[in-house]
Amino acid sequence: MAALFTGKVLMANRERDEVETERELGRALENKVLLLYFGSAQCPRCRQFSPLLKDFFVRLTDEFYVERASQLVLVYVSRDETEQQQSAFLRTMPKRWLAVPFGDDFKRELELRFAVSEVPTVVVLKPNGEVIVGNAVEEIRRLGPACFRNWQEAAELVDRNFLLAEDFEDWTMRSITDPIRRLKYKLVKKTEVKKERKEEGEESS
Repeated sequence: MAALFTGKVLMANRERDEVETERELGRALENKVLLLYFGSAQCPRCRQFSPLLKDFFVRLTDEFYVERASQLVLVYVSRDETEQQQSAFLRTMPKRWLAVPFGDDFKRELELRFAVSEVPTVVVLKPNGEVIVGNAVEEIRRLGPACFRNWQEAAELVDRNFLLAEDFEDWTMRSITDPIRRLKYKLVKKTEVKKERKEEGEESS
């Protein structure tokens, strides 16, 4: 997926930070379903749909709703008339959203590549850049977060083996605390042995 953005700049953290290096983009986009949201804060249909998309994204990625964030990333491709309008819109959306910088010609490239003729449009892509859904607006309206599972299967994502990750973390914690536990165990054993010997000595006398 990073290949789609090679040599490009994306804005992160509501436009305060730039994500531009190949490594950063790879980390942000690797093994994830990518949503390209073509919209505008001035478009009445977008004003109706954007809160739904925000809720959709939050329910799949916010730890308040899910134990672990879904393998999902969203890039906002603006049709706003001014940079101020784009910035104001992004401030109302999740911080995890990425965005094509205002005025970047790359947004026109994306519109042509994915045949975007109207807004709102949400193009759903596999990690390799193949299109899963040309415009998922109605699907998101109708199914909400439930449609992500279908995309996940279509994208053939490499499933994050969270159990192994947790086991590794547990192993790491055990490896740190094991020496202390073993020392405690030895001390307890020594105390028990001394106590048994003392009791045996008392019985023999």
